[in-house]
Amino acid sequence: MPELEDAGIAGAFVVPLLTNPDPRGSFTEIYRRDFVGGMREMVQANLSFSHAGVLRGLHLHHLQADYWTVISGTAVVGLYDLRTGSPTEGKKAEIRLEGPQPRTSLYIPKGVAHGFYAQTDVVLQYLVDEFFTGSDEFGVAWDDPDVGIDWPTGGREPVVSDRDRANPSLAEALRDPPPYP
Repeated sequence: MPELEDAGIAGAFVVPLLTNPDPRGSFTEIYRRDFVGGMREMVQANLSFSHAGVLRGLHLHHLQADYWTVISGTAVVGLYDLRTGSPTEGKKAEIRLEGPQPRTSLYIPKGVAHGFYAQTDVVLQYLVDEFFTGSDEFGVAWDDPDVGIDWPTGGREPVVSDRDRANPSLAEALRDPPPYP
């Protein structure tokens, strides 16, 4: 079993992966339900491709946890803990994930806002423990100074979707939290 690394947010973990190379190539086990104690079974797998310079997020789910693995490329993940009463409530963390041989995965518990900046073209595989319905999709502005994620954009304006551009500020999200579905 891999020894989990604290991701800087309570309940979020970096999962070191073991790659077994041989003359043919390599084999990496990227997910086991028992990698993270208490993790629910993942029920859906998704694959996302992002061009260099794309920023996705910040997204938030009240009912769904995520398990991310960058298959190729380099992504800087931003996390912000919005869970009331969490020991890291109001804290942020930045984590670098990269491939082509995934070295780590990242477990993101429900209630933690998350997003990533693609420093290169990125292929991200992510598993979730609730089926996607759209009813548990919320967000916070990626560039809110009160969140304070240090996105490594090099001063360039990232490519952001219209949906993510419309996310509320942290103050608005806290003042008028979205209802639980």
